[in-house]
Amino acid sequence: MAHTFLLEIGLEEIPAHVVTPSVNQLVAKVENYLKEERLAFDSVLPFSTPRRLAVKVTGLADKQEDISTEAKGPAKKIAQDAEGNWTKAAQGFARGQGLTTDDLFFKELKGVEYVYANKFEAGKSALEVLAGMKEVAMSLKFPTMMRWGTNDFEYVRPIRWLVALLDNEVVNFDILGTKTGRVSQGHRFLGKEVTLNSTDDYPEALLAESVIADATKRKNMIRGQINDLAQENGWKVDIDEDLLEEVNNLVEWPTVFAGNFDEKYLAVPDVVLITSMKDNQRYFYVTDAAGKLLPHFIAIRNGKDAFLNNVIAGNEKVLTARLEDAKFFFEEDQKQSLQHYVDRLDKVMFHDKIGTLAQKMQRVGLLAQFLGQKLGLSDQELADLARASQIYKFDLVTGMVGEFSELQGVMGEIYANLMGENAVVAQAIREEYMPTSAEGVLPASTVGSVLSIADKLDSLQAFFSAGMVPSGSNDPYALRRQTLGIIRIALANNWQLSVDDLMDAVAFAQGKAHDLYANIDPATNAQALRDFVADRLHQILANDHYRHDVLETVVANMANTFVDVSQAAKTLTAHLDDADFKETIEALTRVARLAAKADLSQTLTVDESLFENDSEKALFAAYQVQKEAMEAANDYDAKYQAIHALKDAISAYFEATMVMVEDTAVKNNRLHQLVLVKQLTQNFGDLAQLNVK
Repeated sequence: MAHTFLLEIGLEEIPAHVVTPSVNQLVAKVENYLKEERLAFDSVLPFSTPRRLAVKVTGLADKQEDISTEAKGPAKKIAQDAEGNWTKAAQGFARGQGLTTDDLFFKELKGVEYVYANKFEAGKSALEVLAGMKEVAMSLKFPTMMRWGTNDFEYVRPIRWLVALLDNEVVNFDILGTKTGRVSQGHRFLGKEVTLNSTDDYPEALLAESVIADATKRKNMIRGQINDLAQENGWKVDIDEDLLEEVNNLVEWPTVFAGNFDEKYLAVPDVVLITSMKDNQRYFYVTDAAGKLLPHFIAIRNGKDAFLNNVIAGNEKVLTARLEDAKFFFEEDQKQSLQHYVDRLDKVMFHDKIGTLAQKMQRVGLLAQFLGQKLGLSDQELADLARASQIYKFDLVTGMVGEFSELQGVMGEIYANLMGENAVVAQAIREEYMPTSAEGVLPASTVGSVLSIADKLDSLQAFFSAGMVPSGSNDPYALRRQTLGIIRIALANNWQLSVDDLMDAVAFAQGKAHDLYANIDPATNAQALRDFVADRLHQILANDHYRHDVLETVVANMANTFVDVSQAAKTLTAHLDDADFKETIEALTRVARLAAKADLSQTLTVDESLFENDSEKALFAAYQVQKEAMEAANDYDAKYQAIHALKDAISAYFEATMVMVEDTAVKNNRLHQLVLVKQLTQNFGDLAQLNVK
């Protein structure tokens, strides 16, 4: 007979962003527990609200699967004495299996007889197994944890009730004195206690007490109500999925309503109004069919429609206060010049171990100058880049960004345009912050992209030099994200930038302005910084599902540009299944191993007069041809074909040539020749890392 199990953990209100990940974690842990305990089931269904995490397990078996195993003991000569009596070793083996010596038998294994025992373990009942759900519930991890009462146990919020039912029977356990039962709780204000006679009552019984426990159903209700309200009023509503997820996890019974604000606030930039509504108040903004913002908003109430006018009025009052602040700051900020704000940055610390924001902008200006010239920006682009680097942090000291910090850069662009800067410079000010997440949108403009790289490079170098290197999951200054941003921007623009180029930019800036680097010497932790960048490149490429050994190969040579490393990974992956790939890589790695023995303090030359056989001449001739081919190659596949073309010449060379001979001149000449061949492969990193077995 198939059974159903219900587990509900009742809590004080959980932060909205924690609800969905937590119930997904609970589902995964329940599934793993049941599999480990050999208790068969069909599915684990999630239920969640701000006050509960729950799962319903369907198709549950009566009991665990029985286990029948054959246990191997000591050899017969150890298990029995000469008279055939069981020894202490055999008796101990039997006791260890929960058996007696009468249950033992012998069996031959590889010509030797051993004592064995058949051990049968009857499966526990489902009720016994499910008592272990206590440990499952207590094992959940959350981004924020708390203690309550006098307990040391930490959880996302205090546990207020527990429901654990197998069909209609309570599964007994307790957590910190809260015992399992069959009583759940309805809506905090609209409902009451719910007694569940069996698992079949869930979640319908909660529905009668104004709780929609199915998060998907609740979300669809919100979406439908928003669309109905928009259609009724002729509005267009952009339903932001992240915001929808958040508000869904704030309510147990959603009721959507519309509110209004004064049209005078439409004089404030749309992005400010949207931020006030969406980020600060969790409202959905409203536009007309053409996308023009309208003086209305849509919000969600945790309850039904009783006294809804009071709720609407309260929300309008709160939003009006926020918009009044925004309007005030927008108007006041424009009473000062842009230079006024730039001058104030002299007194604003970027970090007390690094310096002021003004100093940071000066360093970034020098970095941007170096990078812009290296990347071939036009004179106009370089001029725009220089201007942007002189002012791009100015909005941080405006009233608007002081009140709405999430608008940094965005307000910089708006104010820069209003204060007479050209559009390219203004756009770069906003794009400097991009990407704002590991997978975030990249800058669209060339000037903005270079400024973004320069700013992130300065932060990376400065924090490393000041000894604030990320460790483990600790990365308070988001240096991992910023490094990912540098690499992603370079790859997206197909810019030939390497770690060496970044360090050259820093060296250039330091040479131009030593005083700006007085507290952040780039030599400090320089290798750690290089390794940090290499790890981030490895991470980006790993997201493209390259084989691990391919990644280890290409990232081994970080003198290559990020684009080159990426192309090398793509090309090697494309040739992994070639019939002669193994043979090619083995030939090239044999060259590399011997080339490592060369004395590179000597001038790297090859004297053809020291060649003693035709294979040496053939390899040198092939090298010269493929070196030209490598230099002329327009893509990495052509470069691979160049090193692949050396395979036969290398094989013939090693068949006819002993490299490590006694004649020092001949030996060194041969090693130098192999070094030159190896250098052709360095576009692809360390080929010895490839697994070609």
